[in-house]
Amino acid sequence: MSRLLAGSAGPDLDLHVERHGPVPLLGAVRPGRLGRLAGQVAEAGLRGRGGGWFPTARKLAAVAGHARGRPPVVVVNAMESEPLSAKDAHLLAVAPHLVLDGASLAAETIGAGRVVLAVRADGRALNLLAAERFRRGADPVRIEVHQGPDRFLAGQESALAGWIDGGPALPTTRRPYERGVDGRATFVGNAETLAHLALIARRGPAWFRSAGTTEAPGTLLVSVSGPGVRVREVPVGTPVGEVAEPGAAVLLGGYGGAWLPGDRAGALPLAPEPLRAAGATLGAGIVSVLPYGTCGLAHTASIVRWLASQGARQCGPCLFGLPALARDLSGLAAGTAGGTVVDRLRGRAAVIPGRGACAHPDGVSRLVTSALQVFADEVEAHLGSRCRAATETFQKTG
Repeated sequence: MSRLLAGSAGPDLDLHVERHGPVPLLGAVRPGRLGRLAGQVAEAGLRGRGGGWFPTARKLAAVAGHARGRPPVVVVNAMESEPLSAKDAHLLAVAPHLVLDGASLAAETIGAGRVVLAVRADGRALNLLAAERFRRGADPVRIEVHQGPDRFLAGQESALAGWIDGGPALPTTRRPYERGVDGRATFVGNAETLAHLALIARRGPAWFRSAGTTEAPGTLLVSVSGPGVRVREVPVGTPVGEVAEPGAAVLLGGYGGAWLPGDRAGALPLAPEPLRAAGATLGAGIVSVLPYGTCGLAHTASIVRWLASQGARQCGPCLFGLPALARDLSGLAAGTAGGTVVDRLRGRAAVIPGRGACAHPDGVSRLVTSALQVFADEVEAHLGSRCRAATETFQKTG
């Protein structure tokens, strides 16, 4: 089933309007109130596709509730800092106007006076599209396009809001929906989420709910890797085995997700609640297959080393916990660690979650814990020696 990607018009605004119709804007909404679309979004059950799967209508209402008479801000988060994700970049390449439509509709719904699209890649082409749309009256507010820093945590909501304000792209304890860009209540929505919103405004909640599950209606974009990365659109709840070829193991949810055995993962539905119950996470819709013959411990160690280097270094877990996990897991995979390394890894992975300023350390701990479980047979083999597959994996990943 294809919705977001069906009849993709690329950058051609006329073709986009021909296929989807004009943006169904209804008029300005005063700050602190919600437009009619908010009710449709709530009825549709749209949830954020950026990783958290939070109800979009509740986020819109929270921003409106904290506006205090000042026009809020809408931020389209297309930073996609997760290395295994390609969905937002693909969507902006083949259907950019759906994303920009959704941004304008969200702005109208909460009475926003500023709209920012944040991208990691070069944003000049999108900036030209935004200028054309404003000139032709498609958007009541000129959409600004900002190219953000190429850093893993730059897409975190508070980090992104702080960076747009001119500060460093680091997570803070500020909640953007209360006080974000320019000190105003800020709605931060993933690019895919806003594209779905644009279709709900045109086709209604019942149409949106005709795909997906009761708890998570609609379709989702899935980044499938191993080898290479391809993007597919499927109904929420589609079994993992229908979007990816089998392998030794499957990493679900990306670098902050969790490993599952390949033979177990295939039947699991791509939906947030079932995957959480299975000890994994859907995240931003990432399915990465570990090929047979690849050392899962060495592969995970290379990921954890990179994640440790990407920490904000503002709190103990990032300063000390993540580097310690990376050293121990690398030593285990290389066959140079002592016999107590597994206990240290499990102990550290158990105490790190919930102690950081953001969820980055939690995701790394989840990844390490899942690797120790899924690759348990390999753990014993690596105590005191390095397998051939680990040598080859280290050579490929560094």
